[in-house]
Amino acid sequence: MFDNLATTIKSISEISVSEERKEVLKLLVDYIQNKVNNNEEIRLNFICTHNSRRSHLSQIWAQTMAFHFGIQNVYCYSGGTEATAMFPKVAETLTNQGFHIQKLSQEQNPVYTVKFEANQHPIVCFSKAYFDEFNPKTNYGAIMTCNNADEGCPMVFGAENRFPIKYDDPKAFDGTDLMDEKYAERSLQIASELFFVFSQVKK
Repeated sequence: MFDNLATTIKSISEISVSEERKEVLKLLVDYIQNKVNNNEEIRLNFICTHNSRRSHLSQIWAQTMAFHFGIQNVYCYSGGTEATAMFPKVAETLTNQGFHIQKLSQEQNPVYTVKFEANQHPIVCFSKAYFDEFNPKTNYGAIMTCNNADEGCPMVFGAENRFPIKYDDPKAFDGTDLMDEKYAERSLQIASELFFVFSQVKK
């Protein structure tokens, strides 16, 4: 793990998760544990309306926490009900928290690679619909990270289970003096909850 990221994760480990949120997260823990017990691949698709902020933060932190806790065969994805672009502040926030990020293309929906450790395969991030060819078609858990996606997708095709684990949108603070603070805060909240999830999984 990169040194700055390891420092961030140490601080994340000290963030308390409320009992109410633990109850919400427990269903995802059980899903992952069942996959581990049966020696099956664990595919998690984090879904938010535009696949621009919360779903990317969740995908990246989930993959990172799986590595941190040594949970094998975890493959994390993200998608939306429509494609837009990963918002640049997400990459900036994660870079500040210790990730190494490269922007591979310059079009309206750029492709980023995100690394949490020098020798690990990078996470590939770009905005896409949850059913895009890049994402799994069957045998995955769908984590709904916003109200609109949860309500707008009564059916998530191919998902074995769906988990409504929702986060407030930092977009509400775009263009304000609180923007940097609120993006960092939301990233750390998501990280702390996924730290909890993977810390509960027994190998």
